[in-house]
Amino acid sequence: MGSLGTFLGVYTPTVLTILGVILYLRLGWVVGHAGLFAALAIVILANSITLITTLSLSAAATNERVGVGGAYYIISRSLGLEVGGAVGVPLFLSQVLSVTLYAYGLAESLRFVWPDVPVQAATFLIVGAVAALAFRGADVALRSQLPILALIGLSLIGLAIGVTGEASWTRGRASAPSGELGFWLLFAVYFPAVTGIMAGLGLSGDLRDPKAAIPRGALRAQLTGFVVYLLATFGLAFAVDAEQLREDPLVWTSLAPGGAWIVLPGLWGAIFSSAVGSILGAPRTLQALAADHLGPFRLFSAQPGHEPRAGLVLSVALALAAVWLGDLNRVAAVVSMFFLTVYGILNLAATLEALSGDPSWRPAIHVPWPLTALGAIGCFGSMILIDATSSAIAALIVLGLWAALQRRERRASWGDVRRGVYEALVRWSLVRLSRRSMTARSWRPHILVFTETVEEKIELVRCADWFSQDRGVVTVCELIVGDLMTLEEDPLERRAAMQQRIDEAGIVAFAEVNVVPELVAGLVSVSQANGMAGIASNTVMMGWPGDVDRLAALLPAIERLERLHKSLILGRSPRRIRPGATLDVHVWWGGLQRNSDLMLLLAYLLGRNPEWRNARIRVMSVASNELMKGETERTLARLLPDIRIEADVDVRVKGSDESVRDVIHEVSADADLVLLGLATPVAGQERVYAERLTELANGLKGFFFVKNNSLFIGDLVSPTPTEPPSRPTTADQDEADEAHTAISPMLGRDRGPDGSTHDQRRM
Repeated sequence: MGSLGTFLGVYTPTVLTILGVILYLRLGWVVGHAGLFAALAIVILANSITLITTLSLSAAATNERVGVGGAYYIISRSLGLEVGGAVGVPLFLSQVLSVTLYAYGLAESLRFVWPDVPVQAATFLIVGAVAALAFRGADVALRSQLPILALIGLSLIGLAIGVTGEASWTRGRASAPSGELGFWLLFAVYFPAVTGIMAGLGLSGDLRDPKAAIPRGALRAQLTGFVVYLLATFGLAFAVDAEQLREDPLVWTSLAPGGAWIVLPGLWGAIFSSAVGSILGAPRTLQALAADHLGPFRLFSAQPGHEPRAGLVLSVALALAAVWLGDLNRVAAVVSMFFLTVYGILNLAATLEALSGDPSWRPAIHVPWPLTALGAIGCFGSMILIDATSSAIAALIVLGLWAALQRRERRASWGDVRRGVYEALVRWSLVRLSRRSMTARSWRPHILVFTETVEEKIELVRCADWFSQDRGVVTVCELIVGDLMTLEEDPLERRAAMQQRIDEAGIVAFAEVNVVPELVAGLVSVSQANGMAGIASNTVMMGWPGDVDRLAALLPAIERLERLHKSLILGRSPRRIRPGATLDVHVWWGGLQRNSDLMLLLAYLLGRNPEWRNARIRVMSVASNELMKGETERTLARLLPDIRIEADVDVRVKGSDESVRDVIHEVSADADLVLLGLATPVAGQERVYAERLTELANGLKGFFFVKNNSLFIGDLVSPTPTEPPSRPTTADQDEADEAHTAISPMLGRDRGPDGSTHDQRRM
C-alpha cells in the first residue's frame, strides 16, 4: 500500500499536467488560428471527452481497488490481459512521449531569456533533469510540485489582471479563423492539454486509498482545468490581436503585470512538473505489464512499494530518442493519437461493464452506458478526423499486439467483462430465439456425441464437427454408469480434461460428463435434457460398438429418440484425411426421403469443410430392373439441381443372385465415407437387426447409419421450404415402394440397405 493521498497523489500531478505547456505556449496559438468560436469548440470537445473518460475511470476505481498501472490495470481487469497489454504499450509510449513534449515546451520558452538557445540540446538536458528528480522517488518528486502549484496560481492571477485591462469586450480581437490550419489539426495540438488525468491514475499503486483518491482528485483537477481553459480562451480572444497570438507563443508575458517575472516561473514550473508526472507514470505501466507476465517486460518488474528503476531507465531513454521527432507540434499530435486510443478503450471498457449486467459491477459512481459509449465514439471519431492514416496505423499496432498476446494464452485468475458480455448477448438471443418457430429452412444440426472416452473417439468428435460445419452446436458427452455418491472420479475434473483434449484437437465442441444408473435410459434422459431454450440437441451421434450384443443393447434407444424427435447417427469415423486427397462420399438412396434428406444434408455439410472440399458425393441406389433404374435416375436428376447439391447419380441393377449387401460392398468398399439409412427395429428383434447391420457394415472403411427423426422428415433439403410438402399420389407411392423393393434382399426378401422392411422405413 502506498503513502500518497488525494491532493498530493492525484490532484496535484493531474492539475499541474493539465495547466502546462499547452496552456502557456499553444492556447493563444490555437485561438489565433481557429478564432474564438472554433477555439471554444475545441476546448469543449476535448474536455468533454476527458470528462467522460474521467467518469469512466472513476466508476472503475470505485468498483475495485486499482493496482499499479492505472489505466492498464483497469482495462486488463475489464477486457482481459491481451487487450490490456495491447493498450498498455501505447499508454506507456504516450507517457514517455509526454515527457518529450513538455521538455520541448520548456526549451522553447527559454528563448525569451536566451533567444539563440539550441532547442533540441536544451530538450535533452531537461529530460535528464526530470529523470534525476524521478530517480529520487515519487514522494520526493511530487512534494517538489507544491511550490510550483503556487507559482502557476500566481501567473494565472497575473493573466486575469492583464486581460481585464486589455480586453475589448465589445468585440473579439481574435474572433475570426485565419484559414491557415484546419480544425482537427488544431484539435490534435491542443488535446494533450487535457490528458493530465493519466498523471494521477498512473500513480495508483502509490496511493493509500486509490478507490477514493482517484475519482475525487481526477474529477476536481479536470474541472479545474476546464474552467481555466475556458476563461483563458475568452480572455485571449478579447485581449490580444489574432496575428500576435499566432506569432508570439509567450504573449502572456506582455499581458500580465510584472511580465516575464510573474509568468515564466509558473510556466517553467508547470512544464517541468508535467514532465515529472509523466516520467513517474510510464515505468509503473511497465511494472504492471511485468507483474502480469505479458511480453518481454519481466526485466521491468519491481516489488510493490519500490521504485521501478529498470522501467525508469527505459522510459528516459525513449524520451531522449523522441527528441529527434523535431518540434513541439509534431510531438503533440503523436501524443494525442496515443492518448485518444487509451481513452477510447477506457470508455469502451466502462460501457461493456455496464452492459454486461455482471453482479460484480457495483461502482459507487454510476455512469450511464450511453454516456461512456459516446465518449468512446468521440475518441475514435476524433482520431479518424485528425488523421485517418495514423488512426489506421494505431489500430493495426493495437490489433497486432492483441493478436500476439492472445496466442500466448495467458490465463487471468480474476476474469474479465467479456464473459458477462457474452452471457448478456446469449440471454438476449435465447429470449428472442424462443419466440421464433423452428422451420425446415432454419434447421441446423446440433449434435450430441456420446463417447466412452473422448481420447479414443476423438475422430468421431471430429466427424460431428464436420457435420455441424460451424452451423450447429456440438456437445461431447461421456456417460458414466454408476452412483454419483460413490463415484471415485470427479466429473468436473473429467470434463476439464475432456475439454482440454477437444481443444488440443482443434475441434469446436463442448464437453459434458453425466453419471447415469443405466446406459440406454441414461442416454435417452441426457438427450432429452441437453440444451436450453431454442438451442437444444436435435441429433444424437454414437460410435460403432463393434460387438453385436452391445449394438443390440443400444437399438431400443432408437424408438425413444424418435419420440423426442432427435435423429441418430451411428457408425465408424473414416480414417484420417490426407490434405488435398480426392475423397468419395456415397449416399445410399432409399427413395421415400425418410432418411435420405438428412443423409444428403450431412453429405453437403461435410463437403463444406476444408478437409472434404474436393470430395465427390455420389448418390447410390439399387434397382431391380432397367425400367426402375431409368425412373430412379430421372427422379434424382430432377431432385438434385432443385435442392442445389452437387452430386453424381449411380443406380445399379441388382442381379437375381445378388443381395443388396453384395452390391453395396462391391461399390462402396473403397469409399471414404458411406451414409446409409437406419430403421426402428421391431420390438424383440433387436439382435436380428443388429446382426444384419453388422454384416452390412463389415468391409466398409467409414460409414454412418442415419435415422431421421426430425420434425421435418422429407423437408430438410426441400427446394421450397415455405410451401407445404407435396404428398405422393397412390401411383407415386406404389412406384416408390417398388423402388424400395428393388433395394431388397440383403439377408431376406424385403430388406433394404439398412436391413429394414418397407413398413419400418415409412415410420
